[in-house]
Amino acid sequence: MLDNLNDFHIVLASNSPRRRELLAGLGIAFDVRVLPGVDESYPASLPAHEIPLYIATAKAEANRKAMNDGDIVITADTVVICGGRVLGKPADADEARSMLTLLSGKTHQVVTGVCLTSRERQRKFAVTTGVTFKELTPEEIDYYIENFRPYDKAGAYGIQEWIGYIGVTGISGSFFNVMGLPVQRVYNELQMFKKA
Repeated sequence: MLDNLNDFHIVLASNSPRRRELLAGLGIAFDVRVLPGVDESYPASLPAHEIPLYIATAKAEANRKAMNDGDIVITADTVVICGGRVLGKPADADEARSMLTLLSGKTHQVVTGVCLTSRERQRKFAVTTGVTFKELTPEEIDYYIENFRPYDKAGAYGIQEWIGYIGVTGISGSFFNVMGLPVQRVYNELQMFKKA
């Protein structure tokens, strides 16, 4: 379906197994390239909704040196925002418990920033999805933390896991965005990529 990409080499610059799975779902060939030590810091004054695109752009710039002619490098970053507070990946069980308690009974936003970068051009965008959780009991939160791996996920949860099954009561926008890559938008943007 993406015949315009025949002259390109797609590179996913991400450690995330979920992003790999989602991009593979588009039926396109790609390689994974992960550079160590990419700076993911951002200015403290940056509005919360702008953080993911800022970091995705920084990841794209870090990948420029390794880029070859014909490469399209895909970089992304996802944050969870609840009540104006940015929730990244929890450092430990206590932080995961704190994040899930904050999300309990509320609607929060998941924002993913994405950059599609070649040597000639760059397309970048951010996608926001609203997610509503029921009131989670302390026992449900503890069960999730003990039996799943919340530590590599923004906001300490994976919507495709048990807690998403039992806790999510509503979603507004892209489900796949909450997993870490808004593949429908990525597909549309890739369709518009042309050789210079």
